[in-house]
Amino acid sequence: MHILEAKGLVKRFGGVKAVDHFDLDIQEKEVCSIIGPNGAGKTTLFNLLSNRFLADEGQVFFKGQDITGIPPHKLPALGIGRTFQITNIFPKMTAFENIQAAVVKNQGKSFAWFRALKKYKEIEAATNETLENIGLQDKKDFLSTELPYGDQRRLEIGIAMANNPELLLLDEPTAGMGPEETKSTIEFISKLNQENQITILIIEHDMDLVFTLSQNICVMHQGALIAYGKPEEIAQNKEVTEAYMGGEE
Repeated sequence: MHILEAKGLVKRFGGVKAVDHFDLDIQEKEVCSIIGPNGAGKTTLFNLLSNRFLADEGQVFFKGQDITGIPPHKLPALGIGRTFQITNIFPKMTAFENIQAAVVKNQGKSFAWFRALKKYKEIEAATNETLENIGLQDKKDFLSTELPYGDQRRLEIGIAMANNPELLLLDEPTAGMGPEETKSTIEFISKLNQENQITILIIEHDMDLVFTLSQNICVMHQGALIAYGKPEEIAQNKEVTEAYMGGEE
């Protein structure tokens, strides 16, 4: 079943096409990675898919519904979560409070009620369930800035998961990580996909992660899709090799 489709997406900045008539078709419960040289347009594409940028042309569909132009803050309620290249967490709040804030927001409750939230058992239960899913239950009382960097990235994914999304958009989830943290993150993302049945679309430069996790890979170059296929097909694609060898900006 199609869960996310993009048809003819175009985004111009001045005279430059950052995304050039891009088509995408993501199947339910798969892991798909978007790779490409620096400046290929990957994050701009994510911003179009999550409506942080408005496309100059084209449409985005989620589960068959046209979501083009729907405000980004309304997408979690539809079942779409997203993370960013730079960790996006509340530094003066605990891990528990970060997830709790996301749950409150996604359930439509006011932050004016924040101090009284202990009365709402469903919020506490949803918060603890998310912390369990991301493996941070034992660190829930740590300030987010006290967590190791890899755990901070997990916490950000947890914030995106607070509304039980069917689709997660992960923008460079292992950026800045060492080998051990990267390995742990690969296992974590695999668990989200296989055990939680979440469809995952990833932008990533770590090829070990890409080729380990992905059922399919999209390759971008100069804003356009130049290759799409299974990891073994992408590894043997000459156009992909040429883009990486000569396409750095």
